[in-house]
Amino acid sequence: MSAIENDWLEPLQKEFKKPYYKDLYNFVVSEYQTNQIFPPKEDIFNAFSYTPLSNVKVVIIGQDPYHDVGQAHGLCFSVKPGVDVPPSLRNIYQELRDDIGFEIPNHGCLTKWANEGVLLLNNVLTVRAHEAGSHFHHGWEEFTDAVIDVLNEQDRPIVFMLWGKPAQNKAKSLNNPNHLILKAPHPSPLSAYRGFFGCKHFSKCNEFLKEQGLTPIDWQIDPL
Repeated sequence: MSAIENDWLEPLQKEFKKPYYKDLYNFVVSEYQTNQIFPPKEDIFNAFSYTPLSNVKVVIIGQDPYHDVGQAHGLCFSVKPGVDVPPSLRNIYQELRDDIGFEIPNHGCLTKWANEGVLLLNNVLTVRAHEAGSHFHHGWEEFTDAVIDVLNEQDRPIVFMLWGKPAQNKAKSLNNPNHLILKAPHPSPLSAYRGFFGCKHFSKCNEFLKEQGLTPIDWQIDPL
């Protein structure tokens, strides 16, 4: 497994010493040795590498990584350049277009958002090829709960976009009045029409950031 080396390390350090994390580490190492696992092991903690804690303005919570070849690279909803845009991300792009006049790009790589301060965090950070949910209940959930707790403690405004019940349940510990909590159905084709479309989370996010004296997110992604 890769390591966290930036300002996330200090607040998360205690997690690495807990029994659950030692079990998780051994499980993940064994899985990479015996199965095809996504994302590549050097990309597991990309969400933290691209978006240092001190830079986080917005948090989007996914479930687990994409499980087809070449898709996942450690950022929720994002795929590597050249990979077909998955259905949920197509729906996110559609809502962006309708909400803020976003021009839909020809790829699904969201590293620009991560660099802008959007933490693209999956609930579970690894998955077996073609087996969605295969790494649930091995410790990742406890680790990412700790990440949410660290974010909740930050004494500055952060926007949490919680799409779908799993993300909303994930953030049960969010109680800091500095933060803005936005909730909507998941952007999956199965649920987007139940209220994700029209939620206007992107404009609401930027309005809040501006009200707090912060630079809004430039959501536009340039085409390849």
